Amino acid sequence: MKSVFARQSYLKYVAIALTVLVIYTLTHNNSQISSYANLSTTTTTTPANQASQIHQNSPGGQNQQEPIKVPEEIKKETPQKDVEGEVLSEDRVAKPKEEQSKQGLAIQKQEQDAAAAEDEAKAQAPASKEKAKDSDVANSNSAIKFDSDSDAAAGAVKYQRMNATFVTLARNKELFELVKSIREVEDRFNRKYNYDWVFLNDEEFTQEFKDLTSAIVSGKTKYGLIPKEHWSYPDHIDLQKAEETRKNMKLAKIIYGDSESYRHMCRFESGFFFRHKLLEDYEWYWRVEPDIKIYCDLDYDLFKFMADNNKVYGFTISIHEFQKTIPTLWQTTKDFIKQNPQFLAANNFMDFISDDGGDTYNLCHFWSNFEIANLNFWRSEAYTKYFEHLDKTGGFFYERWGDAPIHSIAASLFLPKDKIHYFEDVGYRHQVYGQCPLNPEFRYKHRCHCKPADDFTFRGYSCGKKYFEKMGLTKPKEWEDYQ
Repeated sequence: MKSVFARQSYLKYVAIALTVLVIYTLTHNNSQISSYANLSTTTTTTPANQASQIHQNSPGGQNQQEPIKVPEEIKKETPQKDVEGEVLSEDRVAKPKEEQSKQGLAIQKQEQDAAAAEDEAKAQAPASKEKAKDSDVANSNSAIKFDSDSDAAAGAVKYQRMNATFVTLARNKELFELVKSIREVEDRFNRKYNYDWVFLNDEEFTQEFKDLTSAIVSGKTKYGLIPKEHWSYPDHIDLQKAEETRKNMKLAKIIYGDSESYRHMCRFESGFFFRHKLLEDYEWYWRVEPDIKIYCDLDYDLFKFMADNNKVYGFTISIHEFQKTIPTLWQTTKDFIKQNPQFLAANNFMDFISDDGGDTYNLCHFWSNFEIANLNFWRSEAYTKYFEHLDKTGGFFYERWGDAPIHSIAASLFLPKDKIHYFEDVGYRHQVYGQCPLNPEFRYKHRCHCKPADDFTFRGYSCGKKYFEKMGLTKPKEWEDYQ
């Protein structure tokens, strides 16, 4: 009995083990097959795969050996979803398809139209080139017309310079002192107006002189040789007497007393510079010498100012002459006036050069190293005859007559005084004497770099106070601080 019971127990345990083994084998083999099938078809999980997995994993599917059947509703096309996950209706699914179809047709039509346009363009290429050429010509003509109109407009407003020039008498050795003066005038004035510049010399200018001055001057430059007869002793001059004069003046320590060239210069500036052929076509001149300074910006045309205001002679500094250089000049002048009273102008400026109605000369004159004047005045009958009268007496060589008192006397006697102008706004200096605008606001506005304390206008040796008084002008309010 024990052996039978033991055998039955053994078989019972064997049956249980086999049952467990069969169940394990069946369940695990189906899961692996399903996984391999899924991997072989797609890596994307679809709703059908999800249903199959759900069905396989369901409790009722463990013991079924039949192939897995997919429900019919799942076999239908998977509905599309919009961006929010909502299931789209058939109409809404159909519309994109129709639109895609329409887009395709539209693209096809565009391609066809493009091809046709390309063919047409190729056919019309020659005509288009001709048309473009015609268009370019038309545009070119239009541009030319515009430029022409622009030039005409510019011509309408283009500044009309006066018939004027700068005049400088200089030697080659003075070149580097002179270019400083030229830069002063160019920077403060002429760079805006580009007036010509005439250079005169009693000997030929060097090429260096011409090259350097031409490089600095903004206008045209002209170089002239002074005729021998304008820079030499006239036939009537006693050369021995002239030499004795120079010796005596040297002993007396009179400035330039022993210089021959200085006398030739004064005679030339008094009676011949305006006759030089280079000046024949000009009406106005501005005299510039080496070693001068212009302290203020000149924002207007000084030549035009003279013409518009009916002026003839302009200056910046007035001063007393050295009596010993001109002992007989006034008497010679009175002799001329007595012989030619018709040249004495009405309302002249005699009061400026004489304190006793013309009996004596008070030595006042305009400093001629700066002067802006009308050349026609020096060309006039009154002045040319006056110079000829002076020249015959030999005073340029037997004394030391300067061109400054001669110009000043002539302007004061042969012109109405309202033809004379004082340029108080230039800011000018030559060697030891200078002029500087006294009003600080004016100096700031015109960028003047002079010191008012150096202004000579109202100093004792100047004739500035007399000029203002005899012209009836009001002195600047600051003048008392600088006299």
